[in-house]
Amino acid sequence: MHTVTSLRPVIEAAWENRALLKDESTQKAIREIIQALDAGQLRVAQPGEPGKSWEVNEWVKKAVILYFPIQKMETFEVGPMEFHDKMALKHNYEALGVRVVPHAVARYGAYLAKGVILMPSYVNIGAYVDSGTMVDTWATVGSCAQIGKDVHLSGGVGIGGVLEPVQAAPVIIEDGCFIGSRCIVVEGVHVHREAVLGANVVLTKSTKIIDVTGSSPKEYKGEVPARSVVIPGAYTKKFPAGEYQVPCALIIGERKASTDLKTSLNNALREYDVAV
Repeated sequence: MHTVTSLRPVIEAAWENRALLKDESTQKAIREIIQALDAGQLRVAQPGEPGKSWEVNEWVKKAVILYFPIQKMETFEVGPMEFHDKMALKHNYEALGVRVVPHAVARYGAYLAKGVILMPSYVNIGAYVDSGTMVDTWATVGSCAQIGKDVHLSGGVGIGGVLEPVQAAPVIIEDGCFIGSRCIVVEGVHVHREAVLGANVVLTKSTKIIDVTGSSPKEYKGEVPARSVVIPGAYTKKFPAGEYQVPCALIIGERKASTDLKTSLNNALREYDVAV
């Protein structure tokens, strides 16, 4: 008997020497890890102890990347639709307690907890979507992204993955967050619990996230503080050709503790005279 984590040396060796991918034992190890990801027994990242940052399991992400070259292209049909790919799709949703609306697609190797709702959307391999979360119409959850409990990813939201190009850390959206329509969160950005992103907020690792609620601005990059209410913004930057407006994100307030959670998801931005 061995634990899945005991396979780490096999993955690290194959990462350094791709010739090992031809070995049956290496392929078996990679497939065991993907199976564990699919079942939620293993994660690319998980919360650390209270007060500490998340722990990223870099070797698990490597296993996801190494899974692609050992898989063969196959043609498979779902009703009248035909697919030609290396990856199987998740199945057995009734037993998992997951609601899946046509034409939602989740790849094998992504974990969907009980109570997740997938509107017509896409969840990639290695992703972790926790209970009570809704992935709304045409939203995408990228490879290895970590989505917490009771999150709402609104229509057209793009949560980036770590595979193409390879990123050091996955995007993390913590419990209770509301991500507004057409938001983009990529490059390992970390959105802390119960934050609200208004429509069209774009967050990359280099995006300035400016708290404008105090007497002087406070700047963040790569993370949104807990319970923040965020909208798109712009600041002036000098270039050789002149001064131009560059996108940023503005923290304009904090979700009110006195407001019911579900109500505040819909009204948090309206409280600041901003449309969701």
